[in-house]
Amino acid sequence: MDSLRRIGALLLFDPAGGKLVVGPPGDGPGFWAGAPSALRDPVEGRFYLSYRLRRPLRQGRGGVTRVAASADGRRFDTIWEATKEQFESTSIERSCLVKGDDGVWRLYVSYVDGATGKWRIDLLEAPTPDGFAPAQRREVLTADDVNAEGVKDPYVLRVGLAWYMFVPYGPRATVAPASNHEALHGGDTGNVFATGRILHATGLAVSADGIHFRWLGDAVTTGGPGSWDRSVARVSTVLHTPPVFTVFYDGRTGDGDTYEDTTGYAVTLDLRTFTKVTVDGPLLHSPHASGCLRYLDTVHIPEQRRILYYYEMARPDGAHELRMSEVELP
Repeated sequence: MDSLRRIGALLLFDPAGGKLVVGPPGDGPGFWAGAPSALRDPVEGRFYLSYRLRRPLRQGRGGVTRVAASADGRRFDTIWEATKEQFESTSIERSCLVKGDDGVWRLYVSYVDGATGKWRIDLLEAPTPDGFAPAQRREVLTADDVNAEGVKDPYVLRVGLAWYMFVPYGPRATVAPASNHEALHGGDTGNVFATGRILHATGLAVSADGIHFRWLGDAVTTGGPGSWDRSVARVSTVLHTPPVFTVFYDGRTGDGDTYEDTTGYAVTLDLRTFTKVTVDGPLLHSPHASGCLRYLDTVHIPEQRRILYYYEMARPDGAHELRMSEVELP
């Protein structure tokens, strides 16, 4: 605690003042660049960024996932990419990029399983972040592992020797009555989380090796009736400013705002008990179009007392772009 009685002081950013990192692959609603996963390698001093590109439903959905590198965290060059076809999938979404203590790079990828139509999470490993091979992926978590209709958009971090994975998922217990497989995983969207027939909370799994995870149950859950996050509560990042963990998450009502999430936050001291702070409305949103601001990730550089925020944000024409904002800590 400092002299102003602040614990874990944290500064936010003005979304309108952010800098463009990656533009969408087209103009207008349904064209997205975003779902970032960012980190800085302290050995190299370089920044790395995983993100995906997406087109409207009838033009291919989530088609490309990339890894890019940067010397300054602002200007990135693509060093690797893969397509949904390489995963035998109809859509590929957010991945999480991690470098292990052994120097091995890991990319946790979420995509639709072509055989089941359900979102799943697989792992790619490589000695360098430009060397991932989709054909060598290995299963990490499927919907059936956690009694769900889908698992996606993992956020992985190290806690001591442990690996923690926050997993947005759709519990089968929340499926609307009379919902068959076609209603959940077919139709126009092919995405159970866009049907309005299931809730989209975030669970937590833990692992000793980052490969074999044990499910611990719910972490951040959807809000109650009438709340701004009653349909979705998808953890996007965890920021540690000792002794507090700030958990940013995407929320949605489910009433006309599918795909257009905004950002709220919760706090925790132990990564098991989470207290939502934004109960009356989101913390961050775009000043444009739908107001969407989601998939927030952070790069905290304690020795420089600064934080880089990366996020997907709606622009005036309804497309989504990947932006970055930087703040200096007090």
